[in-house]
Amino acid sequence: MLLTRSLFDECPAPYAAPEPIAPGAALLRGFALDQAEALLQAARQVIAAAPLRHLKTPGGRVMSVGMSNCGALGWVSDSTGYRYSSTDPLSGQPWPSMPACFAELAMQAAAEAGYEGFAPDACLINRYEPGARLSLHQDRDESDLGAPIVSVSLGLPAVFLFGGLQRSDRPARWRLAHADVAVWGGVSRLAFHGVAPLADGEHPRLGRQRINLTFRRAG
Repeated sequence: MLLTRSLFDECPAPYAAPEPIAPGAALLRGFALDQAEALLQAARQVIAAAPLRHLKTPGGRVMSVGMSNCGALGWVSDSTGYRYSSTDPLSGQPWPSMPACFAELAMQAAAEAGYEGFAPDACLINRYEPGARLSLHQDRDESDLGAPIVSVSLGLPAVFLFGGLQRSDRPARWRLAHADVAVWGGVSRLAFHGVAPLADGEHPRLGRQRINLTFRRAG
């Protein structure tokens, strides 16, 4: 099984066209393939400056996903709540600048999905290891809810859960492979979404992990 998954993701299909998954939401399969190596190298540089950490929710639960940020603003969570901050709470320093390849890929993907002029000022970097998950939630801490969300998958495949505007809406399940990009906005901007527990596997480039880059217009 691991060999099959590894070979599948080593040769992903080239990008063809947006795949609608909901009004205002689409998957761009393989869209980031040409830029994947540059994205990974840039992510390593960001993580070296602002190490991954497991944040705590306001309720005291430790998140299973390792997180960092780059850009003018970074998303953080602790006992006082969810919010964006211009500084890394671990170092007290500004978050690393957003790499040019990050911003360019996010703008290109947004435009391909129908959202011209997207200019992200925040990128949340998530690292999933086998068993890590992200529960259903809305991205609603941003000041500009008119801008879309752009999410880039690298490494092991994951099951993306994309629901409706109510937490009780049953989410659809979409497989995301290496270099796939999800974009959502418009009437789906506040859709509940998450990631199912990551299945174990061995990606030829990243091993037993998945890296996700989520771009937002936060300020």
